[in-house]
Amino acid sequence: MTTTAAAGAIRETTLSPADHAVAERILRIVFRRRRTADPADPCATNPCPDCFAPHLKTVGEFIAANKPIHFVIPAFPAKSRNRRKTIGRLPDLGEQLALESVQGFCEQVSTVYEPGAVVTVCSDGHVFSDVLGIPDDHIDDYGRELMRMIRSIGGGAIGLYGLRDAMPDLSWSERRARLLAEYAETVDEIRETVRTDPAARSMFNGIHRFVTEDDAVLHAELSATRRRNQAKQTAYEVVQRSQAWSRLVGAVFPAAVRLSIHPQDHHSAKIGFHLLRTVDGWLTPWHGVVLDDGVRHVLVKRARAEELGGRLVWRNSRPSHFVIGEPVDDRTESALVISGGEL
Repeated sequence: MTTTAAAGAIRETTLSPADHAVAERILRIVFRRRRTADPADPCATNPCPDCFAPHLKTVGEFIAANKPIHFVIPAFPAKSRNRRKTIGRLPDLGEQLALESVQGFCEQVSTVYEPGAVVTVCSDGHVFSDVLGIPDDHIDDYGRELMRMIRSIGGGAIGLYGLRDAMPDLSWSERRARLLAEYAETVDEIRETVRTDPAARSMFNGIHRFVTEDDAVLHAELSATRRRNQAKQTAYEVVQRSQAWSRLVGAVFPAAVRLSIHPQDHHSAKIGFHLLRTVDGWLTPWHGVVLDDGVRHVLVKRARAEELGGRLVWRNSRPSHFVIGEPVDDRTESALVISGGEL
């Protein structure tokens, strides 16, 4: 997929009734995968007109031009270094199934709109690598394996875009410095927004939880107080980088429909999007492992797979996922259903 072509200029138009109806059908497919900030809100299961409103024009312009609907999503950064969550630093069965699910989503769109959809994965590992202590060459290895998986799927609907594509002639440190200089707010500004905006606070708390979990393993020698303070500062920097990358992606792909791996408010300009169906609104393939329970695949943290007696399976000479002899009860597990569900 050529992302620049997919993101090409789409003419301004007023939606005809027929195009409006098709756009709404496409959005209903998208919303079946929606990550919502408040799952108790009625809009979570029954989208209202205000849910569709921020996206109808964007989708409708692709329909009027008879082009595939172009979605962009910052995702697939790198594996967590916390080996209580993950089994290695390279993509495994979790990423493979997630990418196949994204390809399947694009194919589902083609059932109601013949040109279908394309998704540009804006891989953001290099955006955070220095903050999270992940070597840039490890992120390159992760990205190369992602591309191999995408090619093996062979559907042609998924493309990758990264910081190297945005700033091709700089070093990694220069790229990150330029990203912050051109697109970032200060940490103090973000701190104030987190204090006053419930949606920003929810986002920060989710990221802070991940960082705290990782630091408990990666920096076990530090006191609890020092780890807590360090995790909070890291979380603010991750939010800062995430927002800066989001702004850059918006500038590069201004015509695209914006997806997010993080839960979003129902009427937001971004659509929170499950790469795969999940009970835990924050769990992703790069923060967990696949557990095959004989009925379906679920995504759990590695420590939980081992507690359940899961046996580690190797494929292509490296660890892939866990298997277990009894089905997992997802009523008691914060687990991600990644096959056998409704997606």
